[in-house]
Amino acid sequence: MLTPFQSAGLGRLPAHSEASTIAFHEFYGDDFRPRDHYLPMWEHIQIAGQQMLRAKTRDAHLALHSEGVTFTVYSDTDEGIERVWPFDILPRIIPASDWTHIESGIKQRILALNLFLKDLYHGQQILKDGVVPPELIYRGKDFRHEIIDIDPPHDIYTHISGVDLIRDEDGRYLVLEDNLRTPSGVSYMIENRIIERRILPEFFARYRVRRVEHYPALLLQALRHLSPRGADAAVIVVLTPGVFNSAYFEHTFLAKEMGVELAEGRDLVCRNDKVYLKTTLGLCQVDVIYRRVDDDFLDPLVFREDSALGVAGVINAWRKGHVALANAPGAGIADDKAVYAYVPEIIRYYLGEEPILDSVPTYQMTDPQDRAYVLDNLQTMVVKAVAESGGYGMLMGPSSTAIQRAEFTRRITENPRNYIAQPVIQISRHLCYLEGELESRHLDLRPFSIYGSGIEVVPGGLTRVAMTRGSLVVNSSQGGGSKDTWVLAD
Repeated sequence: MLTPFQSAGLGRLPAHSEASTIAFHEFYGDDFRPRDHYLPMWEHIQIAGQQMLRAKTRDAHLALHSEGVTFTVYSDTDEGIERVWPFDILPRIIPASDWTHIESGIKQRILALNLFLKDLYHGQQILKDGVVPPELIYRGKDFRHEIIDIDPPHDIYTHISGVDLIRDEDGRYLVLEDNLRTPSGVSYMIENRIIERRILPEFFARYRVRRVEHYPALLLQALRHLSPRGADAAVIVVLTPGVFNSAYFEHTFLAKEMGVELAEGRDLVCRNDKVYLKTTLGLCQVDVIYRRVDDDFLDPLVFREDSALGVAGVINAWRKGHVALANAPGAGIADDKAVYAYVPEIIRYYLGEEPILDSVPTYQMTDPQDRAYVLDNLQTMVVKAVAESGGYGMLMGPSSTAIQRAEFTRRITENPRNYIAQPVIQISRHLCYLEGELESRHLDLRPFSIYGSGIEVVPGGLTRVAMTRGSLVVNSSQGGGSKDTWVLAD
């Protein structure tokens, strides 16, 4: 019997990558029939056929190339470090009821983590009450003793957040990790939507899709809210490490969309505990810095003294209340992968509520029993370095070699605080149009939230796709791509 895909002449469904896996499929059910919210799209694809998909894919690539939507890969310099953003034209669709659950869970999580950070850098009551082990915090790379007792504007540490979500084998949304330092990807979320509207207006005609393009306006409003001289007079800059940073496209994109200056550390100077932007008309006082420079490099007088990327004196200006920093230095301890396991308890402690979104079960390598179990079962685990991102410093147990497992055994034994482990979860799949075929690939979702006068979660996010068949790694630096993410209106 032909599946709907074969009957439409749109390619087969390879048994080894489609039917035999236990991963939840977001596009269609067990009978290979599209789920109800995908039916209007599927009906159009059936009518238009494969020629339309091929032409639209080519149009999308050309549009991304002409718009200069790129990302940076340093691991393969033979082909150049700049690549056109990989994009699949079939959107991911999230029903309104699903989004209500996601949105409320993210708001709850961000609120609790912000309260956690305020407590850590002030009274540390949660440590005194034994909810989170003190040694876990004090030995964390991103806990910054230098900022204890600094009061950020409005007590907000987590101004911009990207909480990574996956769906498990039963279709449940789980939090995979929190990104609270300098989360990236929002520019690609917006560019995906711009390209999709341009090349597939007929898809949008069949749905009521909530917008994401207003993110820069929401961000600007939140940054103005932080200004010590008032929102109307706020002078805001985006602080970038420079053109060689992998997210430089995003830095320039957001500065342009918000209508603010893009600055490097050498463009700023501190005088009398205030920060100034160097301009052709002289020094201009800066009120808010949206910094995309990591803590270590932010202020050579406080953190790494050899840093040429930051601004000498900016932390003292922040301490005195003369400038706001987003995100706040020190916020990274709340997205430490070892702290992640305690987030459900953090939510209960500060909010008196049960977590709305569940977390992935996590083994602490500092716990002797957990460590022994993981080392005996490495072939079934995902091991992550707590301070790494982008898919680096990670062992995928099922696809690892004996040599790799032996190396991670050594690393874990020598520095257990630096690693956590999680069971392998077959994250959900979605239909993609790749190289002339409809095939399924694994994906995750990074919704973005902004904390200003309140917490806003932009309805959508960056859906990252593992473009390689069978792979669970979605990071662009590791061969991943993306999809537009549609949240349906009620």
